[in-house]
Amino acid sequence: MDYRQLGSSGLRVPVLSFGTATFGGTGPLFGAWGRSDETEARRLVDVCLEAGVTLFDTADVYSNGASESVLGAAIKGRCDRVLISTKTGLPMGDGPQDWGASRSRLIRAVEDSLRRLGTDYVDLLQLHAFDASTPTEEVIGTLDTLIAAGKVRYAGVSNYPGWQLMKAQGIADRHGSPRLVAHQVYYSLIGRAYEADLMPLGADQGVGALVWSPLGWGRLTGKIGRDRPIPAGSRLHDTEQFAPPVEAEHLYRVIDALEAVAAETGKTVPQVAINWLLRRPTVSSVIIGARNEAQLRDNLGAVGWELTAAQVAVLDTASDVLPPYPHTPYRQQEGFARLNPALV
Repeated sequence: MDYRQLGSSGLRVPVLSFGTATFGGTGPLFGAWGRSDETEARRLVDVCLEAGVTLFDTADVYSNGASESVLGAAIKGRCDRVLISTKTGLPMGDGPQDWGASRSRLIRAVEDSLRRLGTDYVDLLQLHAFDASTPTEEVIGTLDTLIAAGKVRYAGVSNYPGWQLMKAQGIADRHGSPRLVAHQVYYSLIGRAYEADLMPLGADQGVGALVWSPLGWGRLTGKIGRDRPIPAGSRLHDTEQFAPPVEAEHLYRVIDALEAVAAETGKTVPQVAINWLLRRPTVSSVIIGARNEAQLRDNLGAVGWELTAAQVAVLDTASDVLPPYPHTPYRQQEGFARLNPALV
């Protein structure tokens, strides 16, 4: 397993990390993803550690805390061998203090997560979504307090607008607070919007990307194709309404390219899709998920080899889409492109 710095921080993370939303899964979304109990979770953690995957990602909202609890049980007695990343901010109840990133909410949420995880600190705390109701100064100040107290080692965000992430970095600099070092983002061969603004921001500001759903919400597993509809038993039947949208023809064009490259390399479609992501700028780690050991071992096969430049070009071309304004003219008009060739 290779390791990379998380953004501009000193924290070294494996290029593959494990997402535990399948642990203790309940409800229409997380229950469809997976329902790993403590025994199965411990086995999946064993396989990860054997492969050098030491970073485990969770969130308090995953099955109302059950994911954190099951993960805590699975790593009990070996916390010193793992890195724990969790997220908070999304609603955990209907009360006014059950959501958001206010000082009281963040402190209570971290205490609750530590209790469920059975540990004294988390290596990375990420704000699960932007909270427009809480001043950014309050958020940064609270993260500073949690880091100073030793309950959080590093802080980051997830699903943040670029201008709000940049604003937070400016406020951290102004007050001498720790900067945000990670951004957990949706990024895949069928979802490259991250590249337009958030990737350049990450490169400029030293914010490493932790990629969620690298297989496009289960669409790039190799089970779906032009003549292969969503199979029975696929979680897409129950969860597609929550998924980032993709046009059918674009999806099939990418799948065609993936299958061609997979045939050349002798790898599976998911392995090729993940390997492509590992070559992209700012990506610190790709979060893989699995409902069982077979899926996990297949995803682990995405490392230890490299796509050729020609194979990357095939995937780049098939997955390319014209970005939205204001990026469009930089692709379409010579004058704009000449000013900023790196954006083309």
